[in-house]
Amino acid sequence: MHFLGIEIGHAATRVVALDLEAATVAAEAVAAHTWVEGLPDGYREQDPASWISAADQAMRQVLETLGTTRGGVAGIGITAPTGGMVVLDENNRIVRPAKLGIDRSAQRQADEIAKAFGGAPGLIELCGNPVEAGSLAAQCLWLKQHEPYHFQRAARLMTPQDFIGYWLTGEAGIEAGSAATTGLFNVPQRKWSGELMEFIDSRVFDMLPPGISPMQPRGQLRPALCRSWGLPDGVIVAPGSGAAALAALAVGAAGNGAVVADLSADGSLSAVSDRPNVDFQGEAAILCDASGRWLTRMGMANAVSALELVRRHYGWSAADFEKALAGTEAGANGLLFLPYLRGEITPRLPDATGVLHGVTLDNFTPGNLARASAEGLALGFGYGFSRLRDLGFEPAGVRVSRDAGPAFHQLLADVFGVPVASVAVTGGSLLGAAMQAAVVYFRLNGESLGFDEIAGYIVTMDDSTRRDPDPQRHEFYQDLLARQQYLVETLHAGGFL
Repeated sequence: MHFLGIEIGHAATRVVALDLEAATVAAEAVAAHTWVEGLPDGYREQDPASWISAADQAMRQVLETLGTTRGGVAGIGITAPTGGMVVLDENNRIVRPAKLGIDRSAQRQADEIAKAFGGAPGLIELCGNPVEAGSLAAQCLWLKQHEPYHFQRAARLMTPQDFIGYWLTGEAGIEAGSAATTGLFNVPQRKWSGELMEFIDSRVFDMLPPGISPMQPRGQLRPALCRSWGLPDGVIVAPGSGAAALAALAVGAAGNGAVVADLSADGSLSAVSDRPNVDFQGEAAILCDASGRWLTRMGMANAVSALELVRRHYGWSAADFEKALAGTEAGANGLLFLPYLRGEITPRLPDATGVLHGVTLDNFTPGNLARASAEGLALGFGYGFSRLRDLGFEPAGVRVSRDAGPAFHQLLADVFGVPVASVAVTGGSLLGAAMQAAVVYFRLNGESLGFDEIAGYIVTMDDSTRRDPDPQRHEFYQDLLARQQYLVETLHAGGFL
């Protein structure tokens, strides 16, 4: 039996086939789609029709790989990066190109919404999160103010994943994990915010899709697509969800208290909870996860960039960097690196730059620079980990999204003060979408398969990567973290960061 995942990415659409019996990925394919060109700076738009073409192309490639076993496809899941807006008219025609979550054109509208509700603190109290420029809320207000003719034509507003789900089934709907990314959802209470929608326009509520339970299908794959793709009738389509929710599921974080450190380019530290843990400081976003729980997420913009900078500078491979890191002492002989090469999300320093502090004639060596960059990154995650504790989490361990090498895993364990291990294989949110489809399919057919059970079956930990913390080094890194945060606050207050 196979379950498919579809991910509408920024540059391409990917499709994966999960072989449930073997608990492995049986096939995968990628089809690129292009940006709308000639737009002003900060605008990032795409034609939703190109997603349909790319999804169709990638789907056919995957099914061709499956061959005769395609008859065992039972369900499809969908995901996409956070944010974005697709606008349809009353005849379900695309009104204009879709704005993506990385589009910054609606920043003024996001600021306008914040001002009306008492700034970020007021929005956090109202809905759990501030409204971001890339959210459907800000983009909808932008549409009303900048393109009133298109706004008047608008009859449906959708996230990218819900648009593809609508194309697959003909059924409109939105699950809480997707709704939580729109900026219009009261995340702690899992309901739409009437106050926010009324502020934008009284028509907004009627434009949004109806809610779908995370345990229920969106609908069945349209018969025309079943015939075109050579699939059996009755293939179910899961409700779909946001990338953060399904990426957590893909590394097995489906139970209360699970914590994940994502070491990808769009890194994060995330924790699952049975109750909403709102961060009134505004550093952690609160989302709905795929299982009906809540997900506290802190973005780490430099999870890869600092280490890549040092590797590129010295022409090192990953093994070379690992060797340099393992051959140096904790503290890098006084060298401290603030790795904010792309600004930073946690702590919230969007305009920050990197800082190398404490350079002497003795400590400016390749090994110490490798150690300082790795420690700067690990201490950034350590700061996020301390904020999770502030919010009531008591993690017993941390799952890492990929194997970053034994020396760096040991560094993370020493900083966190709890064991660290990576998952054996992960397919990110794309695999999570296929896993969601499996849970929904079995629930529909009377089997009480839970998200924690599918995660336990599909996702295994790589025991060889487990590292336990050294108590003395943990104490050392707690002191170094305090020193780093003092340096950050001092430089930021002085306008240097």
